[in-house]
Amino acid sequence: MPDVYPAGRLDLDSEGLVVLTADGALQARISSPRTKLAKTYWVQIEGEPEPAALATLRNGVALADGTTRPARARVIAEPPDLWPREPPIRIRKTKPTSWLELTLFEGRNRQVRRMTAAVGLPTLRLVRYAVGPWSLAGLAPGEWRSARASIPARSLTA
Repeated sequence: MPDVYPAGRLDLDSEGLVVLTADGALQARISSPRTKLAKTYWVQIEGEPEPAALATLRNGVALADGTTRPARARVIAEPPDLWPREPPIRIRKTKPTSWLELTLFEGRNRQVRRMTAAVGLPTLRLVRYAVGPWSLAGLAPGEWRSARASIPARSLTA
């Protein structure tokens, strides 16, 4: 389809939702840091998070390019309908893994990975689950669906 562009991007090691649009104004609203549009990630980490690490993620993490905005962070069970990763993540018999749901309201380069590393929980797998009102719910890898081209006001608030 001509003139369709991604609103945001995923790095090579990440998976999940990419919103595509032919509406330049919508693409700008989704991508702009000024809108503070929520982006939710499922993050498989090495280790088990301590309450202090979760508190740091929630309050803002000091990174080389400044402190992040507060995020929502919670421990979740492994997502039940998640597709197998290719290539699979590395597994260490002596190190457990856990899953977090992390919702950001800004978008820095490799931000989730840098945040979890800064609190001692390296990211093993990163799946973007939702961007604003759009999510992977009900979608298999490679599937798509057409969605209403607007961002409800409730999606723009932290």
